[in-house]
Amino acid sequence: MLDDQHEIILFYKYVFINNPGEVKAWQEEMCKRLSLKGRCIVAIEGINATFEGTKENIEEYIRELEKEKRFLNIHYKKSTGTGNAFPKLSIKVRKEIVSLHLGTCDIDPNQITGIHLKPEKLHEWIKTGREFYIVDMRNAYEHKVGHFENSILPPIENFRDLPKVVEQIAHLKNKTVLTVCTGGVRCEKASGFLVTQGFTDVYQLDGGIVSYMEKYPNEDFQGKLYVFDGRVTMAFYTDDVKHKIVGKCDSCKEQSENYVNCANPVCHRHFINCEKCLSENDRKAFCPGGCVLSRHGRKISPVEADLVR
Repeated sequence: MLDDQHEIILFYKYVFINNPGEVKAWQEEMCKRLSLKGRCIVAIEGINATFEGTKENIEEYIRELEKEKRFLNIHYKKSTGTGNAFPKLSIKVRKEIVSLHLGTCDIDPNQITGIHLKPEKLHEWIKTGREFYIVDMRNAYEHKVGHFENSILPPIENFRDLPKVVEQIAHLKNKTVLTVCTGGVRCEKASGFLVTQGFTDVYQLDGGIVSYMEKYPNEDFQGKLYVFDGRVTMAFYTDDVKHKIVGKCDSCKEQSENYVNCANPVCHRHFINCEKCLSENDRKAFCPGGCVLSRHGRKISPVEADLVR
């Protein structure tokens, strides 16, 4: 349940960090002192984080962070929290803040990236009927529950599938392409990668989908936004008659925005399962088409799945 006393911030910045271990320790000390929970990745290429805390402590965190010049001019995306959106605090040092795994061909957004397009400009483009193509760079399970109308939704399993996306949209190399993702961090790299692959007019949605939804709730972006915290999905004004449910139950195909994890602990796949189907199966949700065990690549039935529990 949403709680007006708590707030969630989502932010990132691609900036050279020559001491990621020290920044990690600093973040841990600050977050513990301010009772913030959430996730943060620190790498040589920058910082990527989402935290929850009281509104007062979130503001104090931002003030503390901005005492360091390299962390100025960050676009913080804020939304109402629940007080328990994250079970704990996790701060890690990794090679990348968004793993693209392109080796020597990896993208430095400070050197090459798409043109930032403000939500207001995108709104104008949509309303005036300009020719352009929105490419959703999120995972398939994310855009199942919400996406921009008429956008291209590649079946991405994880961000490392980006080269496959390029193959699917190769016919758009000389068209205007706009990449979108939750808060913008993936599109910084994705749009830059498209530029390196010969796309001539590439943009990225500044601040990500969440920024557009905040300014234009229930316009153009249909459904809910998948988020990586205890809320699972979020929306602005779901009681608005313009709110459209685009998600479908993977079992019965009826409209639903209810995510569950497969009850088979070996699988634990994330999918949509409506309340009716959950009730009919004693609140146990198994992959409708059978679980695919990554070790063997063989589908197993719900009966077999129940046996391995």
